[in-house]
Amino acid sequence: MNLNWGNLLTLGNLVNVLDILVVWFVIYELIVMLRGTKAIQLFRGVILILVVKVISSYFGLNTVSWLMDQVINWGVIAVIIIFQPEIRRGLEHLGRGSLFVRMRHENEAANRMIAGLDKAIQYMSKRRIGALMTIQQDTGLEDYIETGIKLDAELTGELLINIFIPNTPLHDGAVIIRNNRIAVAAAYLPLSESNLIPKELGTRHRAAVGISEVTDALTIVISEETGEVSITKNNELLRGLTQEDYLKFLKHELVNEEAATNHNILETALDWIDQRLHRGRR
Repeated sequence: MNLNWGNLLTLGNLVNVLDILVVWFVIYELIVMLRGTKAIQLFRGVILILVVKVISSYFGLNTVSWLMDQVINWGVIAVIIIFQPEIRRGLEHLGRGSLFVRMRHENEAANRMIAGLDKAIQYMSKRRIGALMTIQQDTGLEDYIETGIKLDAELTGELLINIFIPNTPLHDGAVIIRNNRIAVAAAYLPLSESNLIPKELGTRHRAAVGISEVTDALTIVISEETGEVSITKNNELLRGLTQEDYLKFLKHELVNEEAATNHNILETALDWIDQRLHRGRR
């Protein structure tokens, strides 16, 4: 059977494919925008209503279908009101510039965060100050953030050190970092029940492994007894990390290397163009 690509690759078909891709992109961006917030629960409710509408129409359940129509008609206004903060944040996000620019800014923020973490880790490790720091990634940590004391502060090494100084109000529990900022301190994380965790490790390490079992968060632990630096991610515990080890790991996980590479390529191209322009003027 021979495919007639001429019939498939028509303008109408290409427009339809583009239409589908745009819709999926909008849905994806909406999910990313709502991820980790309470609004995601309402978004799931909207999806459920749409599913019920489709099913009721298919099976001829006219009353249910009519009710869903009323919910949808009035729900548009309700969604705009309920999602107003998220819609505003999304519009601001779109207005910040191109994807490349956003990725570059995110990398700069991630590098500043890593520098702050490094400063705090070095200070606390040498003085054997216990610490537990969890960095949110794709999976939202809202349930655990609610257990902590809200800070919403810029991440600095000095602030992290002050939080974990023994016998201070915030030292007991975990710091949760979201969007390169300290969201909360003194948060509670789920403890792992795994028998594979060495017996000499305490509650902090069990909490670090526990959060890595249920989310994709990256967690840094500093042992109070030995000053040893450990990292957990995806149910894996990495112990005895040197400064070089954990910095390499953090940069690999938190910095978008593709954006950095593209940035270097763009800079090279702009330099080349600039040189050509200067030669032309001469």
